[in-house]
Amino acid sequence: MELIKYFNNNKILKITFLTLIGSIIIALSAKVKIPFYPVPMTMQTFVVLFFGISFGYKIGLATIVLYLIEGIIGLPVFSNSPERGVGLVYFTGPTMGYLIGFLSASFLASFIKNDDNYFIIFFKLILSVSTIYILGVLWLGTLIGWDKPIFELGVLPFLLAETLKILLLTALSKKIIKLRKFI
Repeated sequence: MELIKYFNNNKILKITFLTLIGSIIIALSAKVKIPFYPVPMTMQTFVVLFFGISFGYKIGLATIVLYLIEGIIGLPVFSNSPERGVGLVYFTGPTMGYLIGFLSASFLASFIKNDDNYFIIFFKLILSVSTIYILGVLWLGTLIGWDKPIFELGVLPFLLAETLKILLLTALSKKIIKLRKFI
């Protein structure tokens, strides 16, 4: 019985540690950016997909929820914070749809399996990252108006970089998916 308690407590500690470290890594990846208006290009999508692939949807979602809560309560974890504001005001700005899309992307990326071929992995990652952009564009259009060139502002500048990130994750996926067994 003590052995079962030890393993359960050890698993809880691992999950808590991974979630905390993951939220820090997402925050750091938000600061690695190329400034665009109204949405900056960051490494967050890479990290969000990485956590979904490597640790599954539970830890991936917990990590992103923690990151979003940190930002909403005012910690400067978002890409343009504190320069352009913090907290709920920043969260509900032009990037909110993209930030919420992190949840669906990480969830979908968690369905990548080690026995998937690289074409299937690439397709699953394209599908995963597409949800970020779909939600992002829907919110961006609602916020700044549908009469603006929403696709040109919120998707087009990022396509090349996203393709490169997805290709890199596709190539690494069979290695990083093995991290799941350490949980």
